[in-house]
Amino acid sequence: MGPIPIRSDVTRIADTFREALVRHRRKPLLRAAMAACALVAVSDGRVRFSERVRLDQILDAVDKLRIFNPHEGVDLFDGHVEEILKSPQNGREKALRAIAAVSDDPESATLLARICLAVGQAGGGEALPKKIEIVKLCNCLGIDPATLNSDLRYLD
Repeated sequence: MGPIPIRSDVTRIADTFREALVRHRRKPLLRAAMAACALVAVSDGRVRFSERVRLDQILDAVDKLRIFNPHEGVDLFDGHVEEILKSPQNGREKALRAIAAVSDDPESATLLARICLAVGQAGGGEALPKKIEIVKLCNCLGIDPATLNSDLRYLD
């Protein structure tokens, strides 16, 4: 009988705890990102397949969101879309509350603006409602929309 592998158990438990802590700290960003994506995607009246594909790509590519199960993000997105379509004013207010939770962090705010641009550029639908929504979200996040002008033109 050999030594008891206590050190590896403690390391495993510590790693699990660290991951849970990171997920907990980044959860408001996930909620805000999915709310913002929903607002942009539904701004022209419906969500297109290309926008859903882009959402999956974002969840897979953005380091701060990769820690989450993509289904968790998609479920949050779908919930916001459903609420916005069912009751535009209430759904929009709820989405904006989720976004406001990260608006005091400039790094997260900039990331959200870039994520919204990516969804808006996914193709399909009218570009003007998406541009308007992105500008509104920038104002909500405290970002000057002029900093995105060169990227906004790709929505046409």
